[in-house]
Amino acid sequence: MLDRAVSEVSKPRRRLPNQRWQIYPQKPEFAQNLAVLTNLSPIVSQLLINRGMETVEQVQAFLDPESLILPSPLEDFPDLAMSLELLQNAIASQTKIAICGDYDADGMTSTALLLRSLRTLGAQVDYAIPSRMHEGYGINKRIVEEFHSEGVGLILTVDNGISAFEPVARARELGLAVIITDHHDIPQKLPPANAILNPKLIAESSPYRGVAGVGVAYILAVSLAQQLGQTKGLIQPMLALFTLGTIADLAPLTGVNRRWVKRGLQHLPKSHLPGVQALIQVGGVQARGDEKAGGAGEQGSRGAEEKILNPKSKIQNPKSLKPEDIGFRLGPRINAIGRIGNPQTVIELLTTDDMGVALERAMQCEQINASRQLMCEQIEQEAIAYVETEFVTSLQDDRVLIVVQPNWHHGVIGIVASRLVERYGVPVFIGTYEDEGHIRGSARSIPEFHVFEALEYCHDLLGKFGGHKAAGGFSLPAENLQVLRSRLIEFANQCLEPQHLKPLLKIDAKVNLNHLNQQLYQQLNALHPCGMDNPDPVFWTPNVQVVEQKIVGKGHIKLTIAQTIDNQEYKIKAIAWRWGDYFHLPLRVDIAYKLRENYFNGNTSIELELIGVRLPIQIQQFFASPPIQSSTTFEYNQRQYTCGFYKNGIEAELRIRNSEGKVLAMQPRQMIGLLGTNRQNAKEVDISQPQYDNIIQAALQALSVLSAEL
Repeated sequence: MLDRAVSEVSKPRRRLPNQRWQIYPQKPEFAQNLAVLTNLSPIVSQLLINRGMETVEQVQAFLDPESLILPSPLEDFPDLAMSLELLQNAIASQTKIAICGDYDADGMTSTALLLRSLRTLGAQVDYAIPSRMHEGYGINKRIVEEFHSEGVGLILTVDNGISAFEPVARARELGLAVIITDHHDIPQKLPPANAILNPKLIAESSPYRGVAGVGVAYILAVSLAQQLGQTKGLIQPMLALFTLGTIADLAPLTGVNRRWVKRGLQHLPKSHLPGVQALIQVGGVQARGDEKAGGAGEQGSRGAEEKILNPKSKIQNPKSLKPEDIGFRLGPRINAIGRIGNPQTVIELLTTDDMGVALERAMQCEQINASRQLMCEQIEQEAIAYVETEFVTSLQDDRVLIVVQPNWHHGVIGIVASRLVERYGVPVFIGTYEDEGHIRGSARSIPEFHVFEALEYCHDLLGKFGGHKAAGGFSLPAENLQVLRSRLIEFANQCLEPQHLKPLLKIDAKVNLNHLNQQLYQQLNALHPCGMDNPDPVFWTPNVQVVEQKIVGKGHIKLTIAQTIDNQEYKIKAIAWRWGDYFHLPLRVDIAYKLRENYFNGNTSIELELIGVRLPIQIQQFFASPPIQSSTTFEYNQRQYTCGFYKNGIEAELRIRNSEGKVLAMQPRQMIGLLGTNRQNAKEVDISQPQYDNIIQAALQALSVLSAEL
């Protein structure tokens, strides 16, 4: 067996994904009891337990969010009454109101929501959004002074303003009233606004606590319409914009977000807003180009890639959209404008009542999103090349990655930062030069690292900065870069341990492939809408066989997975997005995955979206603690072999020797083994190939028997 001709491997491939698998403790008795009481399967009951539910009442409130009794927002937001009074007075006196928005999906949907509602309620209102290229995030003194010169009497910020002390102070000096609506973290010193609406300032127990900027705008607009007695025809358009912005901003789908998003997803397909209909048409039917999934801050437009793999795939004109339809298809087309285009395009798209204008603006979003995709891909490749050359050997010691290069578009580097977090498992601060003297950047994080606290730790080195736990933005003088790098490494080493530097994969439950069917998939719909803080269920199945695998699109692996149960083989199709670096996968693995529905030629089937893979647990256990007497003989294909575990550096190594003295050696998680009579003349071979995988499995089986006998 081992003396067969083998193919040499020209360059070592990456290991399997270096992940931390955290499997929720299983509570089968509790899950079974809950299943009986709620008429759900034990699998779904376990998922609810994993999401913190302990009583039937909590389950009922989760499954039917409309049953929640909500407090009045006036009770929970101390400055809401003052905000309503200021707006009512401005409408009554026809005082000019100006909205200062932001250029991401949350900020633009918030701006459009308040523009539509205030105009409908009779206000004189206009808006401004600072230039991402020239001014960066948030209201600034130029905008304040421009508003003043135009006769504005009331400024309303959306999705920004909580850290804008000086611009707000300037507005008050000029005699303008200011209402701040924002959801970002609270700075040490609040701006001197007339009123501040921010869920971070209210009780943590409030159901409104998790709303994004568009959620604050929605609460303000609905409350104002109710006070004025003019809610007719206003609520549904605002709900559509709330839903788009909340999901695109990755806000937690708990509390009122869950209730309103669930309602909004049912309403969106039949929305009367031309802009929403145009986005659905363009994003669901006419997606172009090749897309990849992104990370925190922007999920990417995977729908376009799905169409390449499956040309008939589209939003199926369902009764209710799912969050991924927005997260992967509609949201990125809005976000792309804010990143590299003119936000006015999106504001016109979402505020027009003319379907022709809406389709024109939606097509502009589509074209700009295609440009954004290409730009992200190019910058990502340049960033990886730079990191591999400069930093990859020091990442375990630094525990944070700071990448700054010229000529990158700072509108898209946040997406690239998310991809680098996925790849390297550390917090990433990525920047580019605005000019020779100034750097602007974005940060993305891992669960154990708080971006906003890290930026505050470096506040004396920075210009403007802001954000929250998972993401942030910043600027700094170029001469501070090396000191910033040292300071961030210092901060990272205070809060991160080496074990944190593997991406964390939270897994709900073990399921065998024979349980993956349409019935289970339909039951999982009870958990929707899924998103932040209510994630899609993640299952795992041990020791499956990879029957087929091939690269499709730009670096995705399409697979067929099989599992034999009671002498019957069960097969299922799977896709692993952006996993080209891990191709070929071993023939036997444990897999972690989400379930997806696939539509093709009128047929619906259940498929897997792989998000984790590892060597089967029994193989890992052998490598972690091999048997004391860790060598034995075995027979395979009528030939005799010797196998055993041996120390090689800090890890155990499995070696298999044939009767001619040839040895196959492999280490855990490596796809490359060594074959030869000694290490000096050994060839590198791909041990995922059948001739090697089969004999490795036979050796491990022999060692397993030996271990059981000891």
